[in-house]
Amino acid sequence: MQANQATFASRVLAWYDVAGRKTLPWQQQKTPYRVWVSEIMLQQTQVATVIPYYERFMARFPDVITLADAPVDDVLHHWTGLGYYARARNLHKAAQQIRDQHQGVFPEHIDEVMALPGIGRSTAGAILSFSLGQPHAILDGNVKRVLTRWLAMPGWPGQKPVENQLWEVAIRLTPRQGVQQFNQAMMDIGATLCTRSKPACQRCPLAEDCQGLLEGAPQRYPEGKPKKAATPVKNGLFLLLRHANRVLLQKRPPQGIWGGLYCFPQFDNEAMLHAWLREAGMDPAQLQELAGFRHTFSHFHLDIRPFLLTRSTVLDGGVIMEADSTLWYNLAQPDEVGLAAATQRLLAYPELAP
Repeated sequence: MQANQATFASRVLAWYDVAGRKTLPWQQQKTPYRVWVSEIMLQQTQVATVIPYYERFMARFPDVITLADAPVDDVLHHWTGLGYYARARNLHKAAQQIRDQHQGVFPEHIDEVMALPGIGRSTAGAILSFSLGQPHAILDGNVKRVLTRWLAMPGWPGQKPVENQLWEVAIRLTPRQGVQQFNQAMMDIGATLCTRSKPACQRCPLAEDCQGLLEGAPQRYPEGKPKKAATPVKNGLFLLLRHANRVLLQKRPPQGIWGGLYCFPQFDNEAMLHAWLREAGMDPAQLQELAGFRHTFSHFHLDIRPFLLTRSTVLDGGVIMEADSTLWYNLAQPDEVGLAAATQRLLAYPELAP
């Protein structure tokens, strides 16, 4: 039995009328700006997690000009906990680009949208189809999973030839009428029915001609990324330097891990930590090592070893205050700055309770 492409869209739309999600915050009072923020937040993050962040973010940054004019630290503060912070930095950069190059009006041509930082082809199509009804196909992870299973398409979707083939299919299947509902339904089917494990095939509107299901193993698709070498493990020593109800944090460079976020001072090894302390006039013998933990990034593990040192006097000058990137963070009345997830976890240690 071959997959019936002629009835694909009508089946998806009929399912959406009955079971599609229609009450999410970004589905109300749709504008390109509101949809854009939601699409960026939803990248690699589940809907349930995004909703409270989205509502707080929109309350603080209700329009693109407000976002563009805000300090990046404020933007990162409202993103703290969502992870993948490059998304927030790109959101801020794109807002400034819209302010400066598009007179503060979100562009409505897909090429102009794709030219904004952090927006690819699928995200641009989602923004313009959801907010303006433009007939663009989308191809996020959920849609890729639905299509590869329905067609029993071999290959890893991250490979360009496979992705190009999926784009051809997505464009062919996407209707010009009802594109908003269709694209939302495709995302919903992937998120709620055609899940990575234990797909609910009996409730799927595409089950009757899903080639993966007919083969008896829909979970086989999409094929996984080719295996690579074992994930490397790195060590990181973090200094929790405390004075009264404040601890020293340093702002990371814009690029690299935790870019633009505030973190505890980090060192590669104890020798470097001790040398830094001596240069600042402190005694390494007073260090207290606390319980460590592993923090996992997409491409490596970081084994974190925290060391606590409490001082009775505030340090001025020297290696600590040589740059504007340092902050004596108030534990009792937390500063509104972007914090790395590992920093948040360390701040919650009982030894730092205000």
